[in-house]
Amino acid sequence: MIEVKDLKKGFDGKPVINGVSAIFQTGKCNLIIGSSGSGKTVLMKCLVGLFEPDSGDISYGGKDFTSMNEEDRKILRQQIGMLFQGSALFDSMTVEQNIMFPLDMFTDDSFTNKLSRVNEVLDRVNLKEVNNKFPAEISGGMKKRVGIARAIVLNPRYLFCDEPNSGLDPQTSILIDKLIKEITTEYNITTVVNTHDMNSVMETGDHIIYMYDGLKEWEGSNKEIIFSKNKKLNDFIFASEFLQDAKDMRQLEMKGKIENNHNHG
Repeated sequence: MIEVKDLKKGFDGKPVINGVSAIFQTGKCNLIIGSSGSGKTVLMKCLVGLFEPDSGDISYGGKDFTSMNEEDRKILRQQIGMLFQGSALFDSMTVEQNIMFPLDMFTDDSFTNKLSRVNEVLDRVNLKEVNNKFPAEISGGMKKRVGIARAIVLNPRYLFCDEPNSGLDPQTSILIDKLIKEITTEYNITTVVNTHDMNSVMETGDHIIYMYDGLKEWEGSNKEIIFSKNKKLNDFIFASEFLQDAKDMRQLEMKGKIENNHNHG
């Protein structure tokens, strides 16, 4: 679990995050959503230590991250996996070398043990026979899966994903969403996803924070978001008539299920 209390961060005297408090739950896909400039990216960068907050607290499993010394932060970072927006693979390295990189950095394992672990995570993300390929030789969806494999190779307790579906077609996006969800549940990871993909919100959003103008405007689950009366949230999610119609259909569908359960109860 990651807990944030009254977090504030600004640049050049202009507040970007203005007193955000939230709990990111273990074994859940915790989504941060919001339009450009809402503060969602800055919030995630504060969580992983890329930005130092101006005030407030961040704690990992009850340990105060904001006041940790560099040595303790280094230990904690070994428990954090990161999937970057563009996958951020090293072009000059093979898939195998890319995934092995964190093992080379943080462990003293033998090459045989490291290779075994690389093959384990490649198998988990449904990639085979790509060890010796370079990033330029594989598709965008495969690059994302290699990025996920690298992010989980150290068995992290925390996983951060920045726009995991960026640049992917809808079908591949669904596969990546499903994979992140499965890994989160299987390994009981605290997963935090920064996204504007509404399919991800509906399918994987166990816990959702909607950011607006540096504030936490709304909080809830993918089931609750359908019935939200928050105008800013609804304007953001259901911006088109098509999505508004989809919302109305989903509401009717969920109401029907609730009524059926009540009638059978």
